[in-house]
Amino acid sequence: MQDFNYLALIWCSVFVSYYLANKTHLTPLLFYLVMGSILVTFGLLPIEATPFIAGFSELGIILIMFALGFEENATVFMRSIKRTWGIALFGALGPFLASYFCAIYFWHNSNIAILVGLAMAATTVSLSMAVLKHENLHLTKAATGIMTAAVIDNAASLIVVAILLPLVSGQSEVSLSGVMLTTCKALLFFAVVIIFALWVFPRAQSNSKIWGRSFSTRFGLHNLLAFSDGKVATLAILTIAILFAILAHYFSLHPAVGAYMAGLIMRKEYFYREGSKGSINTYKKTRKIIDDVAFAWIGPVFFVNLGAKIVLDGEILLSIVNTTLVLTFVVMVVQIVSASLAARFTGKFNSKESIMIGVGMLGRAELTFVVMDIGYVHNNIFTTEVFYTLMFTAFSLNIFVPLFIKLWLRYFSAKGKLYQ
Repeated sequence: MQDFNYLALIWCSVFVSYYLANKTHLTPLLFYLVMGSILVTFGLLPIEATPFIAGFSELGIILIMFALGFEENATVFMRSIKRTWGIALFGALGPFLASYFCAIYFWHNSNIAILVGLAMAATTVSLSMAVLKHENLHLTKAATGIMTAAVIDNAASLIVVAILLPLVSGQSEVSLSGVMLTTCKALLFFAVVIIFALWVFPRAQSNSKIWGRSFSTRFGLHNLLAFSDGKVATLAILTIAILFAILAHYFSLHPAVGAYMAGLIMRKEYFYREGSKGSINTYKKTRKIIDDVAFAWIGPVFFVNLGAKIVLDGEILLSIVNTTLVLTFVVMVVQIVSASLAARFTGKFNSKESIMIGVGMLGRAELTFVVMDIGYVHNNIFTTEVFYTLMFTAFSLNIFVPLFIKLWLRYFSAKGKLYQ
């Protein structure tokens, strides 16, 4: 029963995290980490998770990444690339290089530096969009720029993580042949994903000229989602998420990469079909269930368990003060400047929108913590000092997001009218 005691304790801490997040207007992810640290410091959770909690945690991050991919509209994503590619590129490259060289200076290890760079390059939109929505700015061009650039940034970061992780973790040989093999595995995986997206998942109308009465007409995803009047739609896409995660692992990638891609290639129309009892559309119901599972009761276990790696030890905390302050300041300045300049000169946003985009891309959440989990928990690449530094840096950057957005509002708006 000990595992169930731990799970009940974690879920209680999730309730507390939501309460604190609502009061502070910060993302609950931060408070999951804080609660995990408090629970382990007071001996209520073990530092090394039990197999049950560890397995639950791994399932949680797979579901979170699937849900994040499921939220994105691949069509809108592709249309927006032309305007926001520069923001995504320079807004990620700047923090990557800055944190990479900081890590080299502090820890003198290229493998650590690469993962630190990847962790700090991956931005998030959840916190920024929540703040912008609270201020009724979520429909502005700046908000769209933040959201699209962050999606491109995260997708690119996932690809880079997929290619570099086997190298820095020692799973592949650090040589030209080793790099080529790892790259080929990653590209082959994404080729398989594209095949599923183009010929297995879509409705028959999109490929009838190629396949005639195609495979997808009889066995495609839309049929599976409509099976038994849509009662098993959630089961179907969760099974697909797990299968893509397993497929990614087979190609030496992190399972979270596979889950994210499975969500990204899902489309709303897959959930609609004319049946014997009328039309069936299970998208909204399924989306709500997925969000609840990923963000409310299974996914948070991952973050609380990750936070449980942070034992509040005074000696360790004192040892990371300088590295945390420097890394936070450097990443913050470089992120705002690089993303703002890219928005102004490659995205053609006006100056006020450009700075709002730079500020809005400060947040660090899901993918950052996935990289930390990979580097510290699964591969022992990060030392305790590196892990704590990254954790507190991410926490600090997220605190600055709502503060900076609110400070910039006086310049972003004029006479009550938003710059659209």
